[in-house]
Parts: sequence; C-alpha cells; structure tokens
Amino acid sequence: MDARQSKITKVTLVGTAVNVVLTAGKIAAGIVGRSSAMVSDGIHSLSDLVSDIVVLIFVHISSQGKDESHDFGHGKFETFATLMVALLLLLVAGKMIISGIEDIISVINGGIIATPTAIALWAAVASIVAKEALYHYTVYVGKKVDSPVVVANAWHHRSDAFSSIGSLIGIGGAMLLGNKFTILDPIAGCIIAIMIIISAIQIAMPAIGELLDVSLPKEMEDEIVTIAESVQGVHNIHELKTHRNGPSIIIEAHLVVGQHLTVVEAHDICTEVENALISHIGQETQISIHIEPDTVA
Repeated sequence: MDARQSKITKVTLVGTAVNVVLTAGKIAAGIVGRSSAMVSDGIHSLSDLVSDIVVLIFVHISSQGKDESHDFGHGKFETFATLMVALLLLLVAGKMIISGIEDIISVINGGIIATPTAIALWAAVASIVAKEALYHYTVYVGKKVDSPVVVANAWHHRSDAFSSIGSLIGIGGAMLLGNKFTILDPIAGCIIAIMIIISAIQIAMPAIGELLDVSLPKEMEDEIVTIAESVQGVHNIHELKTHRNGPSIIIEAHLVVGQHLTVVEAHDICTEVENALISHIGQETQISIHIEPDTVA
C-alpha cells in the first residue's frame, strides 16, 4: 500500500468507526428519547457507512497500477467512486426534502408529535460536534492527497452534521416551545437538504467531466506548453491533448526539435521535457510525446 492510499484508508476508517458509534447511538437515543427526527438522523449516519465502504473499495482498486486491460492504470475507479458518493448525497438530500415536506404538511393539518426528551437533544449536539470535526479532518486529507472522492466523502460527513442541526432545532423547539414548533425541524431539514444538493452537484460535475475525458482547463494546458517550451532545444509544442485519470494527469503532445539532431539528442530533449512536467505536475503524470523535426529552421 503506497503512502497516498494509506492516508486515504486511515481517514476513511476513522470515519467508519465514528459512523458506527453515531448510527447506533442516535437510533438508540431517538427510540429512548421519543424523537423520530433523531431516529431518521441515525439512519442518515448509516448512509455515511455505505459511503465509507465505497471509498475504501474503489480507492484500493484505483491504487493498482497498469495491467493488460487498463493501460493507463485504474485511476478512473476513484473518479467513479466520487460520482457514486455524490449521487448518494443527492439521494439522502432528496429523502430529507420528501420527509420534511410530509412532516410540514402533517403539523399544518394538526398532527401531533410526541415531545422528545433531553437524551435526543444531547445526541444531536454530540453528532454535530463529531461530524463537523470529521468533515474538517477528512477534507484536509482529501485536499492534501488530491483525492476528489475523499473530499466528496467529507461532504457526506458534513451533510450528517447538517441533518443533526435540523434535528437539534426540531427537538429543542418542541421541548421549549411545545409540539407545534416541531415544524422547525422539517423546515430546517429542507433548507439544509437544498445546500447538500448544491454541494453534491459541485462534486459530481468534475467527476462526470473526467469520465467523459474532458480536457484540462486552458490555464493548465498553457502552463504545460510554457514548461515544455522552456526546455533548451524545444522549438515548439502542438497537438496537445490532456485529460485526468483519477489522481493522475495524462498528456499527449507533438514536440518540434531541430531537424539535424540525432535520435539520441532528440530523445534526451524529450526526456528533459517529461521530467520537467512530472516535477511540476506530479509523479503520477503520464506523458506520451511524439518528436517532429522543424523543417522551417
């Protein structure tokens, strides 16, 4: 297991352990404390466990190198996992909105919900603190190792914290102001669900683009050209093609050099360009360069 995979596995296992405790604790607190909101919140934490399992499985696969059926490696498995986590976020948010609307309608029509007890309130507080801390830890690791799927999973943790905020509002409102104010819970839940949907879309769009082999942003491609042309002996670079493959970047290009150079000299220039790009972009960068003679010079 390489250092990158080790860090991702560690942060995901920490999240898994926290989610196991929170799932069991919140469901138990919801039952004992007469809070349907807290039971639902516990089920939401259960969806985080599914997300953690997806990350562990697909990051393990994506860390494998090239093989006979994957010439560029398994990087897109991590991208696919990112999309799966984003879709899971959308499903959770959609369920929160549907459930929230049903509860709002029920309260408006005179429905009565049993007043929850303090244990449910404290479970919500504990969940908010634990999941927000887990979000910051996970997103820090995700950005450090450049893993979109870990960042997406961090947002899954935060969505659970948001869900617990809605539960806290509903439980606290019902305890302090009476049953009619349990409507605060589904209203807050719907607002939070909309925020989760926006985050899920922001996570999903780059993953979809990567799976469709969308090129790198123009600024990055311009930077690649600048680095290549700064190497002595390179006249220009053209036919540049780029795309991401999970944690790595794939670059294909035609490199124009002097027409009177020997094969060895042209190869040495090509190697220097590759080393410069790898040094700047990262060791995972995969580069394929075609050498052309400059017939004008």
